[in-house]
Amino acid sequence: MKKIFLLISILIVASMVLAACAPAATPTPEPEAVEPEPTKPPEPEPEEEMLLPDLGGRVITIAVENAYIPFNFEALATGEAAGWDYDFLNEACVRLNCVPEYIEFGWDTMIASVADGQFDMAADGITITEERAKQVDYSDGYVSIDQRLLVQLDDDRFESADELAADPDTMLAEQVGTTNYNAALKFLPDDRILATDTFPLAIQALLSGDVDGVIIDEIAGLGYVGVYADQLKLVGPSISFDELGFIFPQGSDLVEPFNAVLAAMREDGFLDEINAKWFVMSEDDIAALFGDLGAGAYEEEEVEIGT
Repeated sequence: MKKIFLLISILIVASMVLAACAPAATPTPEPEAVEPEPTKPPEPEPEEEMLLPDLGGRVITIAVENAYIPFNFEALATGEAAGWDYDFLNEACVRLNCVPEYIEFGWDTMIASVADGQFDMAADGITITEERAKQVDYSDGYVSIDQRLLVQLDDDRFESADELAADPDTMLAEQVGTTNYNAALKFLPDDRILATDTFPLAIQALLSGDVDGVIIDEIAGLGYVGVYADQLKLVGPSISFDELGFIFPQGSDLVEPFNAVLAAMREDGFLDEINAKWFVMSEDDIAALFGDLGAGAYEEEEVEIGT
């Protein structure tokens, strides 16, 4: 019995010695907080270029007067045609892969000739109207303009078309078949409107004193004021507000491509660029640019447009 007790005592002492000699337990390290890396915002995807139709080098016949500043005109100093229409259409055909062929043509039958398919399109500062849309297809509008009253510089009798109309002895001159002529009819009867075949002839009638005013698109009016700065001025508020577009034969497959390129130019700023070039100019710039003009489609009529 004593032996058993002694053995148990030895085992207990041995276990205590072993426990004392055992290495201390390594403490489990606390996990360190890791700051998450800031999430980078996704980089914006590059804007895709607007895909435009490819016209495969097609020749596009375009009717122009070459006598309607600042849209299309001939500069006698260089012998070249220029204007907003040329800048737009040349760039449009680069983007659409087409070849513009400009053909001088008088305004009086321009819309009817496009409607008959004689031309692929016409560019001449053409106002979009419901009546004309019965004959031709329009592009989307590319600029909106006011109509204003153009009078002689030293004429202080009236400051608006209403005041002019109130004088029974006054007359207006307007090119036939234009929205300007239609606007004039709202103020004066037919017999007090001198109808001219060309717009330059209406201007000449005003300069010579045959009429008292011309209702004109403001953009074109600024051009003529630039040419005749010592003779003409624009007066009064806006008479009407019109949107301009290109015209095509009805059902033309060119309407969609030209609307697409117009939208692309509006998106990338090209339209703003040429608008600023041709529609926002000082009188000095206008006089320098338009001071010596050819008669365009009316050359055979010996119409003087410039000074």
